[in-house]
Amino acid sequence: MDSIHESPAASPIPRRRSVFVETGLIDEDVEPISLDTVRPQRSIRFNSKPDIFEYDSDEASDVGSNDQEVSELDQQLAVERQRLEMQRAQIQGSSALYRLCVGALVLAILVPLLQGTPWVGHVSSPMLGVKGGPIKRDGGVVLDADSTLAKRQASSATDVCSRWAHMSAMVNGTLYIYGGEASTKAGQTSNTWNNNFLTLDLTKSWQISDPALTGLPQPSGPPSVSLGTLWHDYNSLYIYGGEYSSDPPQTPDPYNLWEYSISDSRWIEHNDPRTSAGQYSTPGGEPVQRNAEGAGVTVPSLGRGFYFGGHQDGYTTPGWSQSIWRIYLTSLLEFTFPGQTNDQVTDLSNNRAAGDDGVWRNITEGGLQDTAGFAERADGLLIYVPGYGAEGILLGLAGGTNTTFQQMSQIDVYDIATSQWYKQATTGSTPKIRVNPCAVVASAADGSSQNIYMFGGQNLQPAAEQTQYDDMWILTLPSFTWIQVDQTNQPTPYARAGHTCNIWNAQMVVVGGYVGPEVSCDSPGVYVFDLSNLKWLTSYTNQATDNPDASIQNNPLNQQVVQRSSSTSNNQGGLEGSYGYSVPDAVQKVIGGGPTGGATVTQPAQLPTSGPMKSGKPITYTVTATAPGERVTETAAGSAGSSSSGPNVGAIVAGVVAGVLGAIALYLAFCLWLYKKRLRQYKRHVEMAHRLSFEETPLAAAGFYGDDSGMSSDRTRTGAGYGKNSNEGSRYGESAHGSANGSAGTGAWGEQRPGHQRGQSVDDLLSGGEPSFWGTMLSPKRSLRVTNSD
Repeated sequence: MDSIHESPAASPIPRRRSVFVETGLIDEDVEPISLDTVRPQRSIRFNSKPDIFEYDSDEASDVGSNDQEVSELDQQLAVERQRLEMQRAQIQGSSALYRLCVGALVLAILVPLLQGTPWVGHVSSPMLGVKGGPIKRDGGVVLDADSTLAKRQASSATDVCSRWAHMSAMVNGTLYIYGGEASTKAGQTSNTWNNNFLTLDLTKSWQISDPALTGLPQPSGPPSVSLGTLWHDYNSLYIYGGEYSSDPPQTPDPYNLWEYSISDSRWIEHNDPRTSAGQYSTPGGEPVQRNAEGAGVTVPSLGRGFYFGGHQDGYTTPGWSQSIWRIYLTSLLEFTFPGQTNDQVTDLSNNRAAGDDGVWRNITEGGLQDTAGFAERADGLLIYVPGYGAEGILLGLAGGTNTTFQQMSQIDVYDIATSQWYKQATTGSTPKIRVNPCAVVASAADGSSQNIYMFGGQNLQPAAEQTQYDDMWILTLPSFTWIQVDQTNQPTPYARAGHTCNIWNAQMVVVGGYVGPEVSCDSPGVYVFDLSNLKWLTSYTNQATDNPDASIQNNPLNQQVVQRSSSTSNNQGGLEGSYGYSVPDAVQKVIGGGPTGGATVTQPAQLPTSGPMKSGKPITYTVTATAPGERVTETAAGSAGSSSSGPNVGAIVAGVVAGVLGAIALYLAFCLWLYKKRLRQYKRHVEMAHRLSFEETPLAAAGFYGDDSGMSSDRTRTGAGYGKNSNEGSRYGESAHGSANGSAGTGAWGEQRPGHQRGQSVDDLLSGGEPSFWGTMLSPKRSLRVTNSD
């Protein structure tokens, strides 16, 4: 029912004050100017109940008395206008934020997919591999050369009198050397432990009198230890084991794993490592203890490091009294690198990958390992050979305790895939028992033989009268035959023990070693041996200088070209560092064949009764050319009856992942386009409604102030005045000038619309307020319907 507001008596109308009044700029006592020149600014009031102002034309003269109501309305309109402007600013900011987030998401998806493509060049690391910088692990400390926390000592010394008992690792043509003992003058017997950190560049040629050694900053976190191991994958180094100084005595700290990120030159500490349960292992959850004098080896193609045997005493274990004898071990400690899989570990079942701290397994009961015939030992060797088993084999040789030593006529063989130990007898003239030798392994081009080169070592008997060796031996597989190398009339290095050997470009690089009191100093203490020609050299030669196939870019693992080009599906591939290796004449005479392989003796003289040497086979290749760049066909896999043929599972998985990511990117792009379109429509409607309010409200304002021109009380022509009765179910301002029956009228935003369907589309667009990107993404069909109908 219509109602008429009774107007009070006319009174002087005070000057209207803006809600945005500037103090000091308005004279409060100035008489108001003519009302005809003052027109309040108006904005639409959303979601508020409409007031009803209906009047006849004869009341226009009294409307001016409603100055108080007008002032309140003006203030409300000003506030609504301010809110609308703030909402518009929020819309613009929200739109920019959505664009930024979506752009970042698209880049995050596309950049990894483009790695290794022709558009971004060759990438030697695996696709989607580890590329970010290292992070803090479980409360560990991250140290780099620029941090205040990691204050460094002077750069590691490269010019020392002697160096021995250190650790080394070869990664992509760079030899890393860490810790051990070093003397700065002849006769020095104390203060020899250090944490020196050096590199030797094998991507360039140099003379052994001036090797390309570089001293890196001594880290402040990793301890000064000797006789440990330096594991590595293709991105990081890992320090395990070692003993603390005995002169002067130093108390060891609890063991924490230290990782060195090669790309970022940072040290990362992994606190309190613990074991996981697995095949033939101790229970999970036990703290990892530090061992020393064990045999370490890395298998980067499998993503694992191993440490065999060793000892524990007061210089390895905190709280161990020096009055208690050391103990020797038979255990095999396995470390699965971060991001790698290992189905022999319970925590990594169902193809789960190791976390940032890796996974430890202490194997103590594998095969012969828990029998009386499996002796404790330290200071021995552990060698990895691909093939024979599904994941290759490890060979344990040499070493001993303070009273007993391992005979070189019996080799311990560990099948990685089954976690079991076996024994294999050798033939040929046998080397003397020894501890602390070094060894490398090289592969024939066709894979028919793998030859292990062992140099030096020492005999600790009789006690306190140890003897160092300078002999070189080859153990050739699969025949398990020992062959002594003739070094007559060669510049053989001094006899030594506690040195390291690494292979690159088919050359064995020997670093350091204890040479005894007979030699005052052994500096710089770097030597090179040609594995193909069995000669000691006076220089190291980088074969990539004349042959691109040996370059880091084309052959980062320095494998035989044929083996690099035909790696197997189980990711074993050929032996690293064997590029350019030819089987020596002395070996050919024993096993047959020629320089590229073709061995005719393909099994041990004493046939094994079980294990991988009985049922397995080496990975072999057919050489189709002998010049650099040769290509081959793989003819046998690493275990009996296996084959590398079949679908490339990795490529299939990569293709599926790329397809899914591409579909997601396309869907997000479509949703972004749809969202931006809806947002533009929303902003346009808001602006049109704002503009309409200024175009229409002057008529009502004129009525308030007594201007009756063009105004009528006939509701069939002018509508219901300023707004409609809320009982009619219309929104604020929805039909300010429509016909009485509402069959066709002016839309809420000033557009002519034919009936209810058009109005419903606009209602849909506005029903939820400002559109959001997530709402569009979750309900694209509704968003598309609203957008298309507008």
